[in-house]
Amino acid sequence: VQLVESGGDLVESGGSLTLSCTASGFTFSQFDIGWFRGKDREFVAAITKDGRNTHYAAALNGRFTISRDNSKNTVYLQLSSLKPEDASVYFCNKRFIHTSWGPGTQVIVSS
Repeated sequence: VQLVESGGDLVESGGSLTLSCTASGFTFSQFDIGWFRGKDREFVAAITKDGRNTHYAAALNGRFTISRDNSKNTVYLQLSSLKPEDASVYFCNKRFIHTSWGPGTQVIVSS
């Protein structure tokens, strides 16, 4: 199993960014996938295996959007109206029963 996150960057406060996570080694389309951040793997967002339903951490107030492309084994996270407190390393994983974590992708938000 391998998860590879990408797209992290330095962005100004209020800016936007899109993160990607490509998975391999398991049947991607059969699992709900989540985005998490930080050392404690704080829950950020999740999407059901068919992409029809999404869930977000309440504190995000609608600023992030998760999506997926099962044909590419990839899940995305659009970040908008970024705040300094959004700065973190972002990870993806199966939502409920985590597999090995990838390296994550770092988001830096300048104030």
